[in-house]
Amino acid sequence: MKLSAYILSAALIMVAIGCSPKNSTVKLYDLRCENLTEPVGIGTDQPAFSWKIASSVNGIGQKAFQLLVASRPELLNEEQADLWNSGKKESASQVLVRYEGKETGSGSACYWKVRIWDQKNSVSDWSETAHFTIGLLSKKDWKGSYIGFADKSKEALSPQLHKTFTISGKGDMVVLHVNSLGYHEVYLNGTKVGDKVLTPAVSQYSKRSQAITYDITGMVSEGRNDIVIWLGRGWYSKGLPGVVSDRPLVMAQAEMLKEGRWSTVVRTDSTWSGRNSGYSTEGTWSPGEFGGEKVTASLLLPDLSSQSIDAAIWNKVLVVPDPGYEVTPQSTESNAIRDEIRASGVTKFRDGPWLVDMGKTLTGWVEIKFPQLKPGQKIKLEYSDHFEKDSTLKDQGQYDIYIASGKSGESFKNKFNYHGFRYILISNLNAAPLAGDIKGYLIHTDYHLASSFECSDPELNSIHNMIFYTLRCLSLGGDLVDCPQIERLGYGGDGNASTLTAQTMFDLEPLYTNWLRAWADCIRDDGGMPHTAPNPYPAGGGPFWCGFIITASWKTYVNYGDIRILQKYYPVMQKWLGYAEKYSPNGLLEPWPDTDYRAWYLGDWAVPEGTDQTDKSSVSTVNNCFISICYSTMEKIAGLLGKGEDAAVYRTKKEKLDNLITGKLYDPVKGVYGSGSQIDLTYPLLAVIVPDSLKDKIKKNLINGIEVTHSGHFACGLVGIPVFTEWAVTEKEANLFCSMLKKNDYPGYLYMLDNGATTTWEHWNGARSRIHNCYNGIGSWFYQAVGGIRPDWQYPGYSNFIIDPQIPAGITWAKITKETPYGTIEVKWKIEKTNFIMEVSVPAGSVARLAVQPGKKNLTIDSKKIRSPKMFEKLTSGKHTVSWDI
Repeated sequence: MKLSAYILSAALIMVAIGCSPKNSTVKLYDLRCENLTEPVGIGTDQPAFSWKIASSVNGIGQKAFQLLVASRPELLNEEQADLWNSGKKESASQVLVRYEGKETGSGSACYWKVRIWDQKNSVSDWSETAHFTIGLLSKKDWKGSYIGFADKSKEALSPQLHKTFTISGKGDMVVLHVNSLGYHEVYLNGTKVGDKVLTPAVSQYSKRSQAITYDITGMVSEGRNDIVIWLGRGWYSKGLPGVVSDRPLVMAQAEMLKEGRWSTVVRTDSTWSGRNSGYSTEGTWSPGEFGGEKVTASLLLPDLSSQSIDAAIWNKVLVVPDPGYEVTPQSTESNAIRDEIRASGVTKFRDGPWLVDMGKTLTGWVEIKFPQLKPGQKIKLEYSDHFEKDSTLKDQGQYDIYIASGKSGESFKNKFNYHGFRYILISNLNAAPLAGDIKGYLIHTDYHLASSFECSDPELNSIHNMIFYTLRCLSLGGDLVDCPQIERLGYGGDGNASTLTAQTMFDLEPLYTNWLRAWADCIRDDGGMPHTAPNPYPAGGGPFWCGFIITASWKTYVNYGDIRILQKYYPVMQKWLGYAEKYSPNGLLEPWPDTDYRAWYLGDWAVPEGTDQTDKSSVSTVNNCFISICYSTMEKIAGLLGKGEDAAVYRTKKEKLDNLITGKLYDPVKGVYGSGSQIDLTYPLLAVIVPDSLKDKIKKNLINGIEVTHSGHFACGLVGIPVFTEWAVTEKEANLFCSMLKKNDYPGYLYMLDNGATTTWEHWNGARSRIHNCYNGIGSWFYQAVGGIRPDWQYPGYSNFIIDPQIPAGITWAKITKETPYGTIEVKWKIEKTNFIMEVSVPAGSVARLAVQPGKKNLTIDSKKIRSPKMFEKLTSGKHTVSWDI
């Protein structure tokens, strides 16, 4: 028999007995549950599963899948999977596939794996086994009490709470559920549990607190075990909403799984003991007064081993009533140390203290080894991100205090507070510390870095890298803050300014799940929204801030594909829009009053000198254009949710509002909207408000204002930068945008870099904060314009995306990667003489649409000349080479 006939015969036999031929070129990887890798303690018993497909063959896609879920790894096979065997399901879905198995419930431990069939019905090998556990989903599942350290100190102590417990006969799994009000770390038998720091993530304490679950199976021992939960105040500070105690508290319990049943092995109650750890929190935890930590070294234990615990003096704990919050399993990754930065130098500062320069700004901790100190010697470390004009260090209310024990080898390291800084001023230290003995630790939420950019222009690379690094410095705590050193608030305006960029650069779906929940928790009964979430105290902003619940929910859906976000928060969006409409008596939104939870009524913010952001016509234009965007977004959301009548209502509302904006805010004599500023002309164009008859005129006036009035510079701020960036991408104004980026004088990004910036500033002139989220909205341009990678909202999660690179003058090559729920998109292009050559990698399971503009000559895709190109040419999964004449 010929070989080909033999293969065909074998395939027919396999089909006849219900088998499929193996596809050895396909591998499944990056298995996730609820968009998390191997999560412990998720907040749902109906999770969603995702996986990615790797193949060396072009055109591979999924036709069907089979997913197994079991309560023990040895049951994870087709015959024994006791929770779910999906069978062969004809479906291309590989992102957020919903669990359809047996009811599980709080505390369940689950194992899963998946395999797929491709278009030729060839089956892959099974994936590696993945694992997840479910957290405690109901308050009734908690058996412990809230406890704290019963001290009389007026200091904000960071106490250690301890319990010795015994285990006889180890089970299959042991997990520890921790619900701390304030930060916590857990130590078991002398070893820290996990690598989480400054955990849990932020929440609105007047509504909910968050629980973390740890798998401690490999850390418990038969017989004696010592657990220490070390607490710090953090946002659980007296006077803030929902805070009912003047000390951090914790409720916790450890559960053992044995013979299919869970039992509690230890829980927090009055039998625990506590001590002053030697750490305490400094500052009021309010704007400009975040302080730091004080360490009294004589109180520190050498370690948390059984011997050290037995030698220490412990006191009774305080048991407090349940404060009544919802307790929710944390939905995002915790904070972690993500980089280590060595000090670049130590110098004497003005014949006084020692000045440490870390070489770059960072958010996080410092660790320093001291020269020999005397008992009781008090060292003060002051932190700042820049110097004043008179060469004094900017006072930003950040400091730590170390009171020495006098022992040799003393060192300091933060634990329950952090700083945003570049410089450290160390007082009362007789000898200079060695630069090599000083480390900075960059801390942020432990998400995946999901992109890269490089091109032939070093200045563009530097700007991109500054934006990329800044956002890493701003994402500590399960949200994006305005700045880490002065306010630490999750402003909606700053969030709206950077969401498109941040979600392009990083894998932030879990972070936004956490943050959006805080926004929903903050809405008031009348539909009013604050300017920050969580909302510990009043903060400034305007509609662009409050409407974050709409725009960020939408972008999260478009970038990651989880429609549950829209389903969950659609009523909240509607409620807030109803509030805005109450302050639109004649159809146009007008200023609403300040409240006890928010202040101001802004349009644009943090604009350069010479632009009037307070102009009433500008404020009205900006805010009504934003509402128009909200209406068009709500129309899409309502349509996706099957609410056709709602969609029609929002479409009509947008049409009416757009007509009013042009009728009331357009000046036909000057040919401008509002004040004629950059944002006042750009926003109506982006929001598709401008009538066709006026578009050319408005665009001409916009560009003339940029080139003539502002000498080619940006003349907008926090709101205007992302609006202008999105407009420039849409209109393919790559040359204009690139020329604005490359201005070296004020105001501009190169001006920041030329003046020593490593992170972006709060104001174009560098005032107040130099680690800030005002101007990071340009970051999406590097990917969507230069890289040409653009999502399509009709195919969320990049299941179907556009490749349409815009080539700024003078740029000769670019390399861009973008991680998506389906895998990595890679675009590499270069110009060789009169040829444009591009290599594109499309993830398996997704499709790229190559935009073909009129006039492209000699278009070739994978060595095949396209004689009659369509508007979009389809690129299937795999690697492709594209070229055309320029």
